[in-house]
Amino acid sequence: MKNAKLWFIAVLLLLCPLAYAQKAPEIPFDSVSDFLKLPANMYLGEVSGVAVNSKGHVFVFQRGNTNGPAYAASAAQLLEFGPDGKYIREIGHNLYAWSFAHTVRVDKQDNIWVTDKGSDMVIKFNPEGRVLMVFGRKQEASDEGTGPLKHPKPPLPAVDGMFRQVTDVTWDPQGNTYISDGYINSRVAKVDPNGKWLKSWGDFGDGPGQFNTPHSIAADAQGNIYVADRGNRRIQVFDGEGKLLRQITIDVPVDPNAQPAIGNKPGPNVTGTMAPGAPWAVCITPGPTQYLYTSDAYPGRLYKLTLDGKVVGVLGEAGKQLKQFGWIHEIACPSENEIYVGELLNWRVQKLILHPTATQISKR
Repeated sequence: MKNAKLWFIAVLLLLCPLAYAQKAPEIPFDSVSDFLKLPANMYLGEVSGVAVNSKGHVFVFQRGNTNGPAYAASAAQLLEFGPDGKYIREIGHNLYAWSFAHTVRVDKQDNIWVTDKGSDMVIKFNPEGRVLMVFGRKQEASDEGTGPLKHPKPPLPAVDGMFRQVTDVTWDPQGNTYISDGYINSRVAKVDPNGKWLKSWGDFGDGPGQFNTPHSIAADAQGNIYVADRGNRRIQVFDGEGKLLRQITIDVPVDPNAQPAIGNKPGPNVTGTMAPGAPWAVCITPGPTQYLYTSDAYPGRLYKLTLDGKVVGVLGEAGKQLKQFGWIHEIACPSENEIYVGELLNWRVQKLILHPTATQISKR
């Protein structure tokens, strides 16, 4: 009898952490109605990027300024808004790199960085909006070989200093830049503060340190690099030299009545981009205690995690109303409880104010 009790307790000790890991309390939150004030006759298209600087200014990288034919049109525009959402200016009007907007980030010096998936370029602007550095190279308009990039599997070998459908950018405390590259190259590149190419790591696959669409990237205060390996439904964490430290997967149960924002409802065995918990975007908060926010397309939730991968809470669902999401493509998290999300399907930015309960606060 005694042995049976000990066995039962051992089983509980093994299972309880797993059961607890699956629990994800709902975090109450509000969405600020009509936050962005656009000028007359200016409209947002798909909002692929959103970032916030030290003054609370909001930068929106969007695909609404479309020029050209329906296929392979140029669709990229960078806009700046004040902390109150009032429109300030457009940055880089008709910039040579503009092709198909992907993400925007702001570094600790308030420089503005954008990644353009269509031109395969990363651009660094100073706070005044002047170009400081460019990375990668756009295809030549005069070349007879210019056209949409192919997606061979396995991909062609990567080339130092060049990208194939680049996705995102982040920095470590020493000012080194890390670039996720991207839909084709499936790697992370590292560049020093002066723009010198240092190294890259990763290739296409599902093994440790390999990637299937490294779609978003962020760094913590220690300089560890978090890569949203979307196609493999995981976040991989590396040190600054590319050594794999751990991986994070999100396995929060899905409401069987949940509906996708668009398309047929994914089946129970779906993998890759539309799988529950597949990370589309990652953002790490500042402060002495940092948290990781990430998003998925289905069931369309935001997840709050500790940096070691414990899910603290979830919020939202797929849909078109406020507090619902249509493919969150980038997250800005200037503080733990103030979050900005850029949505592709709903053509908007939502400013979210989180209200964690007393119980959730006490568990930190």
